[in-house]
Amino acid sequence: MRVMGVDPGLTRCGVGVVEGVPGAPLSLVHVAVVRTSPDDDVAHRLLGIERGIEELMDELRPEVVAVERVFAQHNVSTVMGTAQAAGLAMVAAARRGLPVAMHTPSEAKAAITGNGRADKAQVTAMVTRLLRLDAPPRPADAADALALAICHV
Repeated sequence: MRVMGVDPGLTRCGVGVVEGVPGAPLSLVHVAVVRTSPDDDVAHRLLGIERGIEELMDELRPEVVAVERVFAQHNVSTVMGTAQAAGLAMVAAARRGLPVAMHTPSEAKAAITGNGRADKAQVTAMVTRLLRLDAPPRPADAADALALAICHV
């Protein structure tokens, strides 16, 4: 199974693709971060994210897309941008007839580390170990996207 994980964000949208089946070692297919400038207006930033996700879906051909479920934070503007980026990933998947799964950050953390309250360093370390990588994926958005994909598998 080939799973694309998406850690949505307006400035950095993490995208990670893994391949494998439950109970067997997983393989890294690709990891990237789609970036936009905070100086651009929101519409152009969303367009950039959409183009980046669409290109990666066309190139990498995932079978399912796992998107981080947006939850309410204290900063409403951050939540709005994150939700908009998540929506773009969901629409891109739907356009291709791909199933979409939503996972909360605590679900992904629990699947990766065994602790739903793990910090970013713990998640990154376990993603590195589970995918047998030589170096941790950077930035944290990339590791989080891979964690979502691993969680879904």
